[in-house]
Parts: sequence; C-alpha cells; structure tokens
Amino acid sequence: MAEHSASPRAIWKGAISFGLVHVPVALHTATSEQEVDFDWLDKRSMDPVGYKRINKRTGKEIAKEHIVKGVKLEGDDYVVLSDDEIKAAYPKRTQTIQIEAFVKATEVSFVYIEKPYYLSPDAKAQRVYALLREALEAAGVIGIARFVLHNKEHLAALIPAGPALMLGTLRWAEEIRSPDALDLPQAGAAANGLKPAELKMAGQLIAQMTAAWKPEQFKDDFTSAIHALVAAKAKAGKKSTVKPFEDAPDGGRSDNVVDLTELLRQSLGSKSTKAKAPAKKGAAKSATRSTTRSKKAA
Repeated sequence: MAEHSASPRAIWKGAISFGLVHVPVALHTATSEQEVDFDWLDKRSMDPVGYKRINKRTGKEIAKEHIVKGVKLEGDDYVVLSDDEIKAAYPKRTQTIQIEAFVKATEVSFVYIEKPYYLSPDAKAQRVYALLREALEAAGVIGIARFVLHNKEHLAALIPAGPALMLGTLRWAEEIRSPDALDLPQAGAAANGLKPAELKMAGQLIAQMTAAWKPEQFKDDFTSAIHALVAAKAKAGKKSTVKPFEDAPDGGRSDNVVDLTELLRQSLGSKSTKAKAPAKKGAAKSATRSTTRSKKAA
C-alpha cells in the first residue's frame, strides 16, 4: 500500500476557496507511473543519448539563445512570440483552488477525468478540512474548481475519498473531440435491427461477468514481464550504470492562514442575503473579496 500513497513532498501549496472561506492545503501526486521507461543509450559506450538543437535546413547545431518560439499558421507562415509575451498571456500564477460550483458526481462523465492528486491540510486547517470533506460526502456532490499548476490553468474536481480530499484534473470541454466524423451505428436497437433474443443473450452474458469493482485484481502484466526480463539479465551480469535524472523542484508555498470557521459563517450569511442573484455571479464576487483578503493577509 505504501507505494500507492501520496508523496510526502508537496508539488503545490495554496488554499481551497469558496465564498469567503480559505482552506490551506498542499497538493501531492496520487499516482506512480508503472510503465517501463526505455532510455536511449549508445551501444558502443553505454553513454546516455541526449537531444541536440539542430537547424533542420543546415543540419548544424544552434545555441539556445538563438531559438525563438513560433506558432504555425496556414501555409508556411508563423507568428513568433517572445518569452515576455507568452508570460503575459499565461494565466496569472495563483495559490487558490477556486470552487465555482458543486455538482452531483454522477453528472461528470469519465471522459473528462484526467489525473488525480491528494490534498493534505495545513496544520491549522485540520478541522475545517474535515468539515468540508464530510459536508461534500453528506451532500453527495463534488466541487468544480479552477487552479493554476506549472503556469497552466486547470479545471478540476474536488472529491471526498475516505479520509482524504482529492483533486482530479479535468479536460476542458473543447478538448473532447466530437464523434460525429466517425462511422458509428445509430442509437437504438430498432435502428440496428437487433432482435429481442439477441439483446437477452447479451444481457445474460453481461450479468454473468458483472462483479464488484476491485482494482487490485487488475495488474499490468506487460510491465511485470519486462521487469522480470530486466531482473533476469541483471542477475546474469548483463547490466550497465547510467546517471539518474535530476529531481523536480518543489512547488510554490503559501503561509496564509485565516479564521476559516468565521468566514464560513459569513459566507452563509452572504449567500442568504443574495439568494435572488445568479449563483455564479455571487460566487465570483465572494471569490474576489476572498482573494483581496488573502493578498492583504499575505
């Protein structure tokens, strides 16, 4: 179980925010990649093989300072962007997981799910962290939020999962391709000439194979076979030493701590006085006040 636990080192620190409430948290990777990583090596010397910046026209290597970033248009045209222009176009770096709405978990299609993370509470936010987790569990909802990680804005779902709050990044709607261009059969049994007997037999087969979801029963057999092969060759002395990759740097930090319970009460009062206003606008105004308070506190 230890190999599947969250990394003790945070890759991001900030706060969950909704209404006037901030819950200081740290973000941890919730998964570990299991596939075999095949590195390129020079078979003559067993040295690692790297990548060079090559001018495709001349074949010559060029220095990093001579490289600019270009976005291809139609034909052979490009728009060149400077680093300053790119930074200005990026979402501003924030330390907030800004919840915009709460929805039923069943309403979010698996198609949108991307990558899961664990959220751990700041030492002074344990009680409010637990309060939010239990409230989400009791209501049967998840929070839909935005946050910025590595200079990129992500859509995410805040999900209660046992003792933890998890944050799952979601794909944006425009990233999901439409199936309209595919040659798919029409929806409905009649449209495909399916007979009742055929549907019954298919249903019986599905029923026989239906079981409780137990993820530990499913193993990556291919990766296990490759690891076994590598272990056998290593035991036979057929191995070489290569340099390890550098560790990734720590994420940003946030030390903002406020009276969370009181802000929760204020948020409830604010919501009740503005019940006639659209929910999204009310959340946006509350988030603005929350961000302002956070900046002043910092």
